[in-house]
Amino acid sequence: MARRALGRPATTAVVSAASVWELEIKRALGKLDSPDDLPDALAAGAYLPLAISVEHAVAAARLPPHHRDPFDRMLVAQALVDGLTIVTGDPRIARYDVAVLWE
Repeated sequence: MARRALGRPATTAVVSAASVWELEIKRALGKLDSPDDLPDALAAGAYLPLAISVEHAVAAARLPPHHRDPFDRMLVAQALVDGLTIVTGDPRIARYDVAVLWE
């Protein structure tokens, strides 16, 4: 369902700096194979970058402790602050009042 939605021309897909940060950490540890030029690859796929703002940081810190992963908490905060939908397979994300598109 997520791939179909992301493939629609009317869909604007954004990728959080938090996601890129987490991917790069995992790549550096040898836990994930991703392109060396990830920002270029995302741009080529028409994904828009989403920076982390002070408002996002405050919102993430104030979330209830449903999820302890700081990257996921940031994604939830960004979605709540900016009115975005999160693409995830993590059922803990649904405990927040955030729009979810299940992968």
